[in-house]
Formats: sequence, structure tokens, C-alpha cells
Amino acid sequence: MLIPHCRFHREETSEFRLRQVIENETIDIKYGFERVKDHKERTGFLLNMHSTEILDEDKRLCAAIDYYFMEEDGSRFKITYTFMPYFYILIKRELIQEVTEYLVKNYSGTIVKTETVSKEDLDLPNHLIGLKQKYIKLSFVNQTDLIKVRKDILKAVRKNREREDSNSYYTEMLTNTLTNNVDSVQINKGRSFQMDNILDIREYDVPYHVRVSIDLKVFCGSWYTIKSRGSAANPIITLRSDIIERPEPIVLAFDIETTKLPLKFPDAATDQIMMISYMIDGQGYLITNREILSADIDDFEYTPKPEFEGKFTIFNEPNEMALIQRFFDHIMEVRPHIFVTYNGDFFDWPFVEARAASYDMDMRQEIGFSRNRDDVYSCRPAMHMDCLCWVKRDSYLPVGSQNLKAVAKAKLRYDPVELDPEEMCPLAASNPQVLSNYSVSDAVATYYLYMQYVHPFIFALCTIIPCEPDEVLRKGSGTLCESLLMVEAFHANIVFPNKEETILNKLTHDGHVLQQETYVGATLRL
Repeated sequence: MLIPHCRFHREETSEFRLRQVIENETIDIKYGFERVKDHKERTGFLLNMHSTEILDEDKRLCAAIDYYFMEEDGSRFKITYTFMPYFYILIKRELIQEVTEYLVKNYSGTIVKTETVSKEDLDLPNHLIGLKQKYIKLSFVNQTDLIKVRKDILKAVRKNREREDSNSYYTEMLTNTLTNNVDSVQINKGRSFQMDNILDIREYDVPYHVRVSIDLKVFCGSWYTIKSRGSAANPIITLRSDIIERPEPIVLAFDIETTKLPLKFPDAATDQIMMISYMIDGQGYLITNREILSADIDDFEYTPKPEFEGKFTIFNEPNEMALIQRFFDHIMEVRPHIFVTYNGDFFDWPFVEARAASYDMDMRQEIGFSRNRDDVYSCRPAMHMDCLCWVKRDSYLPVGSQNLKAVAKAKLRYDPVELDPEEMCPLAASNPQVLSNYSVSDAVATYYLYMQYVHPFIFALCTIIPCEPDEVLRKGSGTLCESLLMVEAFHANIVFPNKEETILNKLTHDGHVLQQETYVGATLRL
């Protein structure tokens, strides 16, 4: 029995976990991703990955990761790989055994494994001559146990650092001179509280799915052969570097048009969705709300350039509720691998979710999409690619040219249909065909912008960066570089340096408080 891992609740009740099991398993199966239970060998393209938890033989929740694959014939499956999360601690060399025994005893049942490892430490002043630092690797059954122990050790490390900083060289020398070193060590060994001897903690903030990908060298966007060995053992995952051609996942790009009051922004509490236009693998669809539009729309074609074909099938629905239900039903009929929007995180998805809720429809239960803690709309078995994120980070277009129309002109090289927002509601009554042309033009631009630029770029990055495609799209360039360096550091046996902490009320060398610190250069770690 598998218990999906929830990222947003620190303390989870059994009832909450049970609800997560039912919801996530139901949505995964709805999208065609059923867990492999046989011993058949499969070759698949890794689309996505998510953290999860499983119950072991002792009925303990164990951390694991779900991998979502697509085969050459388009069929889908997922596998689950159990992996113990861990981090490293640095202990005074002469007290490694004593502190380790103390931690194992104090956190009995929480720390399941300890191991002494030698790692390259770039913080050592003479690390280039081959000296290695001894760390203790603490492994846990699940993330909840790791977080519990990490919290205590972090507190102890900060306290120990403050104490070390307050000790002057003179007091340390005086202590060593007046006290026999051997006796001092014996006193420390006998202390009941050994946390004072923990000097540092490393790799404690690496996200679980990133940790697993780094250690296993399993990345999205690559082909793998998977040999399942049943529920008793982890599957064998082998990279297939000989397969170069990527599969063609089902891509759905959509855009909505809404009513609004004059000179106001659309409000999901009072306004309605007039139409939803979307493209699925080059075929266009338009769903209209006949409560707002004055006439039925017939099938038509919008092809701004020969290479950007757009033949649209129209669904004229009697009201907004029927429009939303038609959209949800079509999604579950097609089961897209990738959803594409333009600013969908902050407009399209929230608006659709709010309007669906007004008719007692739960978007998460219907199609699996909901807002996560980063205010991003995501779904376990599918990806949400918001093209605006790519435009902001990777297009090199100026801020004033980052709206969809300007991007279509710059990147797709055609002039899209433009319409004054204040004219949209009147046109729904006077000339709904013109409004329909405008609506589908956004869907066409979004779809072809994604297929030509975003899709190949993101999945190429995924092959070397240990993150989900949604994260590769949305994270900053610095975070992506950091992830890439972590991969190389791990396989070179280098312990990751801790992130630099921001110092509040930083002082200059002569004691003045810094109001703002300008850029003074940088050094490359690792």
C-alpha cells in the first residue's frame, strides 16, 4: 500500500494520509499511470517524478519516489523506488564513536543507519593535497524522521558555532595550557549531552526527489530500461543512451476569455468564462458559453502561417457550468502528459478553479490540478508548463515585450489578432465570430511557442538537472546551476557546501551598519 508524500503538512494524521492515498492513486490511474506489479522488462521515457511514501513489512512509512514513464507506443506506467533520506554531520575526530552512539541511542527507531564516510571538503584550507574530512552519514526511514532529527542538530550546530566564535584564541590557549588535553577529552567523552561536539551539518536541505536523482543518476527526459522485481525489491533502472529520439507526449495548450466590468480586471467571484480555446497536438477546439455569446459558432480555421496550422472544432455549450464540464471531460478523455498556458499560474487556472467551485466541482478531484505552496498549479501525473516563466528567464525579451502578443511577434514571426479588452464583452453580443478568432489566436500562439522553443529546451535541461520538469521551467538560473554542480560534486565524492546565509544588519570594517551591499564580485564554489 502506497502513501503519497504531502509537501505542505509537517504533521500528517492517518486520516489525512489515507485521503491522499485515495486522491493521488485515483488521479494517477485516471491519467493511465498504473504501478507496475509484474516482472516484465520495459523501456520507457521518464516524463516526471514525485516523492511518495510506502508501508514496509513493519507497517512503517518509508520514503520513496514515483517515476512516470511513457513507452514508445504511447502506453504509460509508473514505478516506485524506495530510498532512505540522509544527511551528514561533522563531529570532533576524537569523539566520533561516542557521539554516534549517543545519537543512535537518543533517537532510537528514528535514525536507522549510521556510516562513517570520507569526503572531499572544500572548506578545508589544504583540501587540494588530498586530505579528506570524516563525516557521519545519518539515514532515516522517511522525511518526517529526518526533519525531526535535523531540527535538533541544526539548533545544536548553531549554538556550538556561536560558542566557538565567542571563544578567543587567548582563552583557548589558556585552557590548553592549564588543563591536561587527555583529561579534557575524557571529560567531554563522559558528558551526558554530546550535542556540543557536533561541529557541522551538511546536505540537510537537499529536496528528497533531487537527492534520489543525484544518487541514482536518474533524470527526466531520458530513456531507461526498467526491470521490475516485485514489491520486495527495488526495480533495476538502466540508462538507454542509445535511444536518441524523444517520444511525442500529448500536449494541451489552453487559454480562457472571461467577462469583466468596464475598466476593471476580471473577478472570478462575479465574472464568468465566455470561452475556452485549446489545442491538442495541433488540433484546435473552442468551447463557448451561449449565455454570454449571442450566436452559435461554426467550425473554422485560424492559420496565421502555413507552419502554424489551426483547424478548430467548436462546442457550443448552454451555460458556464456545461462549458467547464465539457473542458474537464475532454481532458480526462485525452489524458494529456503536458498542459501549457501563458500566465496560467496566476490567471487561467485560478479562474477556472474558482468558477468550477461555484458549481460544486472540485478541480483537483476532476482533473488532478491544484495550487501548491509556491502558488503554482500542478498535477502529479501531468506537467504544467507556463510559457511566461520561460519568457521571463530565457527569452532575453525586455520586460515591456513579455506579453503573449509581443512574444508571438518576436519569436513566431507573425502578427497575432489583437483586441481591446474593453471591446470583448460588447463583441460577445454584437460579433461573437470576431471574439472567437481572437480567443483561438492566443491558444495557437501558446501551443506553437511551447512546441518550438520551450519543450525542446526544458527537456534537454532535464537530462542533466535532477529536478522535475515543472521545477526546471520555474527555478532561477542560479538554482539550476547549483543542482548541476551538486550532481558533479556527488560523483566526485565532494561534500556539498552549505548555502550562504544572509546576515542582517551587516557591519562595515569600521563598524558602520550597511544599508545596502552592492555587487562586489563572486567566487564559484565546487
